[in-house]
Amino acid sequence: MRGRVIGQMARKSSLTPSAYLLLGVTCFLVVGGILMIYSASSVSDYVKYGDSAYHLKKQLIFGGVGALVLYLFSHWEFRHGRKRRGTVRLHPGMVAWGLWGVSLFGLILVQAMGVGKWGATRSIELGPVYIQPSEFAKLGCILVVAFLLVQWRRKEIGWKVLLQRLGVVLGPMVLLIMLQPDMGTTMSLLFSVALLLWLGGVRGRWLGLTVLAGTPLAALMVLIAGYRMERVTSFINPWADPSDTGYQIIQSLYAFGSGGLFGVGSGLSRQKFFYLPAAHTDFIFAVIGEELGLVGTLAVVIAFALFAYAGTRIALECKDPFGRLLAGGLTAMIVVQALMNMAAVTGLMPITGIPLPFVSAGGSSLTLTLACVGLILAVSRNSGGARVRLVRPTKTRGSERANTVEWRRDGRPHLPRADGGRSTGRRGA
Repeated sequence: MRGRVIGQMARKSSLTPSAYLLLGVTCFLVVGGILMIYSASSVSDYVKYGDSAYHLKKQLIFGGVGALVLYLFSHWEFRHGRKRRGTVRLHPGMVAWGLWGVSLFGLILVQAMGVGKWGATRSIELGPVYIQPSEFAKLGCILVVAFLLVQWRRKEIGWKVLLQRLGVVLGPMVLLIMLQPDMGTTMSLLFSVALLLWLGGVRGRWLGLTVLAGTPLAALMVLIAGYRMERVTSFINPWADPSDTGYQIIQSLYAFGSGGLFGVGSGLSRQKFFYLPAAHTDFIFAVIGEELGLVGTLAVVIAFALFAYAGTRIALECKDPFGRLLAGGLTAMIVVQALMNMAAVTGLMPITGIPLPFVSAGGSSLTLTLACVGLILAVSRNSGGARVRLVRPTKTRGSERANTVEWRRDGRPHLPRADGGRSTGRRGA
């Protein structure tokens, strides 16, 4: 081949257009969430802490930590083969089971030395920082289930072993999270795992039968806990007890109703003046609806729809089974949590106490979701294409042919020849 190569072959680990869309949507939601957290919490923070930017500063710190985690996780090389420069090689099974084990240990510590708030004990106090292990438990379960599904699809384990290991993985996590108690996170985890199992090839009818079998148990958990039953009754008719069980959802609906089409204006919410509880965390979507109106809430909904589209595209573009399931499962987990939060805040389902990903205040939630985005980007880096640019020092016969060679994902050239030479075969041969 004549000529010289100028420029380098773009690594196959380069991000795809879908990954850039995912990253752009993530930045939009995080930046918008930081602004809305300041607006929703400034009054209460000034009264409680004497600093109107208390939660703003905390979210900025965790945003920086989450950005660093996103960057590091996005360079995880989970496939077998030659390690590329700038990547981190860790076996998927080791990472999955390691994170699962750490999360399980954290949930056990919550039962031993957890910090209570609003009738639930979900966090561990580490100096000025509060860590919520249940958030990281979701990521650990998704990683382990994806790894087990790959083993099952490769016939390394049978379906009986798969069921046994799924019970070992999910059973302790669900039990410890329900003991906090936190039924909302439990539902989010189980819905995400169910979608991951469906993506992994488990038949829908078996998942449907599992849901039918688990419905009576879920109903029993609601009946034996008085506060859960109150949430269900307030969901059905919040105005039956507007000053107690129905107070929060009524104030949320007032916020949406006051916002109208374009909202009352950024920073001008009235519900944040101690009318709407958890305005900067679980109910920040209501503050968005009041200040930015229907336009603002639709922007958030469209952003999560684009996130779901980009994550799904990344999963479909990846040829590695584990990467495909990892991207699909993490995308499903984040989108399911967003849908549950928005449905609860708008009165479409009982209040679950689940934050809005990327937007609600909370260090553990923000760090986890950004880590998930980093892992999805890692899947994209492992499924990108490459390009070689050839420039000839002199013009030769056939130089009018294309001097750019497109390389397929399997590493072979898309064009049969790149030097502009004649075909090896002869006419009429």
